Amino acid sequence: MPLRSYLDGRVFADVADGPGPLIVALHGWGRDRHDFRDALSGYPHIRADLPGFGLSPPPPRAWGAADYATCLAAALDECGLAEPAVLVGHSFGGRVAVCLAAARPDLVRGLVLCGVPLLRDPGRGRPSLGYRLARSARRAHLLSDRRFEAVRASRASADYNAAAGVMREVLVTVVNESYDAQLRAITCPVALLWGARDRAVPAAMADRASALLAGPVTAEVIGGAGHDVHLQEPARLTSMISEVLAAGRVSP
Repeated sequence: MPLRSYLDGRVFADVADGPGPLIVALHGWGRDRHDFRDALSGYPHIRADLPGFGLSPPPPRAWGAADYATCLAAALDECGLAEPAVLVGHSFGGRVAVCLAAARPDLVRGLVLCGVPLLRDPGRGRPSLGYRLARSARRAHLLSDRRFEAVRASRASADYNAAAGVMREVLVTVVNESYDAQLRAITCPVALLWGARDRAVPAAMADRASALLAGPVTAEVIGGAGHDVHLQEPARLTSMISEVLAAGRVSP
């Protein structure tokens, strides 16, 4: 299966040609297209670097997941797909996949989602008192911007601290999104693969998302696996892709 690189000006990807439906793989935050190399080796596929990651340039502004989906849809339209694709998304990439499946069902045959933060945590409350006091002190010019950023960095995630510029703004945007409406709009087959030890997105998320999906759903939680279940259990991911392909087969 020949491998070539594809660039439409915004999305760089490795593309493997071959017969049959295409698999489109979307990586998590801070990762790139190489994550799915082993799991997709037997399929025609596109492994994309989402804008701002790998070799793809960052977006022009603070995009949300729906903006990423619009960008990806344009790239897939340029490819001229012979038939709808199966989207495989890990974490951040799964956010984009869900938005694309809801907005452009003509492009999507099925979904395989791994460790995706699809719904906001109902227990998520206000920022800590210390952070709110620091924010108020900055507004009152009692705390410098430099000191305030140090306070924020001490309480922020590793992803936030590692991001900069527009990509930090993108991260802030997407972590505050919830995809209830998109999940309700999806009717294609969906497979959910989670790690029982996923601390970033606990496996209970799969149950919450399943309850909103209208189409056929399968879910599996792998004991011993964590947030990177797609890397820890590539063979199981490959099997789930095959199952979604079969479930989403279009009758002639």
